[in-house]
Amino acid sequence: MSNMKAARLIHQRHILSGDIFVEMVVWDVPKALKGSHHHFKYRLALVVDEICVLRYDNELGKGDHKHIDGREIAYQFTDAQRLLKDFWRDVSNWRRDNE
Repeated sequence: MSNMKAARLIHQRHILSGDIFVEMVVWDVPKALKGSHHHFKYRLALVVDEICVLRYDNELGKGDHKHIDGREIAYQFTDAQRLLKDFWRDVSNWRRDNE
């Protein structure tokens, strides 16, 4: 078993407008979480008027998934770069469709 500790890779908040922001937290963890097949723990969220309207995460035991408009959808994680690209694409699509 590895003695490596979890390392926070990203912890950012991006203000997109007065009432809209994105918060991104990504950790490199010593071993894959139950339900995931990689060494990342992440939570990427789009918050509008204090309500999370879009979130990507890999909650322990649930594996990789995203929440959009109240629906939980499986997400096929390939790598961290793709995760960020997919998330920002969904943020853009949500804003286009809802603002």
